[in-house]
Amino acid sequence: MKLPFMIDLNNKVAVVTGAGGVICSEMAKAIAACGAKVAVLDLKLEAAEKTVNMIKEDGGIATAYACNVLNKDSLKDTHEKILKDFGSVDILVNGAGGNNPKATSDNEYCELSYDKENLKTFFDLDEEGVSFVFNLNFLGTLLPTQEFAKDMIGKKDCSILNISSMNAFTPLTKIPAYSGAKAAVTNFTQWLAVHFSHVGIRVNAIAPGFLSTAQNKSLLWNEDGTPTARTHKILSSTPMGRFGEPYELLGATLFLLSSDAASFVTGICIPIDGGFSSYSGV
Repeated sequence: MKLPFMIDLNNKVAVVTGAGGVICSEMAKAIAACGAKVAVLDLKLEAAEKTVNMIKEDGGIATAYACNVLNKDSLKDTHEKILKDFGSVDILVNGAGGNNPKATSDNEYCELSYDKENLKTFFDLDEEGVSFVFNLNFLGTLLPTQEFAKDMIGKKDCSILNISSMNAFTPLTKIPAYSGAKAAVTNFTQWLAVHFSHVGIRVNAIAPGFLSTAQNKSLLWNEDGTPTARTHKILSSTPMGRFGEPYELLGATLFLLSSDAASFVTGICIPIDGGFSSYSGV
């Protein structure tokens, strides 16, 4: 695959969670293209295998694993398989995450009067949906780190990359659970960077802006394929005037994983959002 630049990840073992998805499959392919052996983890084995097939078509080394990042037993079992297949882990990309309609409101603002029958408001948000979204994003970062970072302690050139979001800096309307969870991921990244600073593990994050993926399709596009009002608001608030593409996350990803280029970089979160988090609207 075409990369923004190459880094040397030969002899490294990388774990990428959520790697059956659009964004993290691109990351897994890029990491493999730089020479690492990649453990491709996803809740759905079929999705993980699809990513592995693309990696192998490019000449890379990868194996697919079905893994639930919210289940310690699943993580432990997967870890044991990776140790057998590839050896101890050097790189962890915590990519599993996402939102859910059950944790999304229909209205941006609480009004004095509204259509109570046809609108799902903040007061109607499903408790289980909110818990699922928060746990998937925050615990789905914490639990894999607990499991795989054990391999990295005392080794050289080990790195963890978390996936936050630009709405960790400025929360978006309608998705309080996702916004709060990503803010927690950014804070947790800083916490981990300090915690692991004496044992040779760097921990950083990227904060993607708006990409049009299956996850946010219903918020961005009407059923007939036309852009929603939310899409118009997003693009008018993005100085670059467009959605990002998954490959545009790879430069920052590879930089942060590089023990040469980013050897003194830990505890940061890089926004990759076309200027969205910098724009005040005027």
